[in-house]
Amino acid sequence: MLDELEKIKQLDKERMFDLIYRLPEQCEEAVKIADSAVKGLKFHNIVNVVICGMGGSAIGGDLTRMMAQDSCYLPIFVNRDYHLPSFVDERTLVIASSYSGNTEETLAAYDEAKEKKAQIVAITTGGELKNKAMADEVPVITIPAGMPPRAAIGYSFMPLLVLLEEVGIVHNCAKQISGAIGLMKKVRQDLAPEVPEGKNPAKTLARRLYGKIPVIYGSQGVTDALAVRWKGQMNENGKHPAFFNVFPELNHNEIMGFEGDPKLLEMMEIVILRSPEENERVKKRIEITSALIKEMVSGVNEVWPLGETRLERIMYHVIFGDYVSAYLAVLNEKDPTEIDFINTLKSRMKD
Repeated sequence: MLDELEKIKQLDKERMFDLIYRLPEQCEEAVKIADSAVKGLKFHNIVNVVICGMGGSAIGGDLTRMMAQDSCYLPIFVNRDYHLPSFVDERTLVIASSYSGNTEETLAAYDEAKEKKAQIVAITTGGELKNKAMADEVPVITIPAGMPPRAAIGYSFMPLLVLLEEVGIVHNCAKQISGAIGLMKKVRQDLAPEVPEGKNPAKTLARRLYGKIPVIYGSQGVTDALAVRWKGQMNENGKHPAFFNVFPELNHNEIMGFEGDPKLLEMMEIVILRSPEENERVKKRIEITSALIKEMVSGVNEVWPLGETRLERIMYHVIFGDYVSAYLAVLNEKDPTEIDFINTLKSRMKD
């Protein structure tokens, strides 16, 4: 089925595969938009950064936090809630990110940031968030509408890097963007639907995950946010249950679950997102853990990224995981774009 292009086209009614393929171009456009929107922007006496968002917008914040942790002298906190942390005050830069502009948690956090007199920037396509920001004379980075928020990761991630570098909060991030875009353009040639399963590593991994329960493992500060992204994409695109955890934390609790029911364990397919930047002790933990569990679970897979810089490796994992999730949708005979359960939940929340 994964090589039946007409079948893929029938299932992919809203062209998720095209959105994944065009992620490099999306990142290019996102950088241009952000450059224009934030040029000359200044903030004063910032001591911490809070990025407010849900879903794909929050993942953009997570990737930013992970990307910038070695170059940022301020704490970056990703807030997935209606309320802000108590430390937020006039010295906090609050970035309210909502693709639709109508995410209720983000709107509530924006209002609270205003009450706390925080310094604010909004990233959105429009909606109520843009209306509020324009009325309050808050800077807005306006990104294009018309796609699922999870497919707009370039628009939710790249502007954060551009913004934080422009105002001097992070360093040596934006200059890595062109290399990451170039790498994705090369990688997608090996992952696209036209490449047969025998030569397509994303199709191969999706096949291993089909009919199993994927458990995605990352490493703290290196691939942790990517494990969250993979898990979420398998849920939303693939219509497939999936779970995640991170090293070294999982060695202090989750590993004991592998002494459980063998019938449950044999349904689990482990995916470990690797990186050359892993701590040496974490590398050893991964090796030992894999050896301990490989005979108990369905399989253990390691995904190593291409790339010389941190951002190149991050974006390799992003586009690879997106393709895996879309192929998983095909195997499940689902439209990768459809999110009926989420829409139903949102509708009932309004009642």
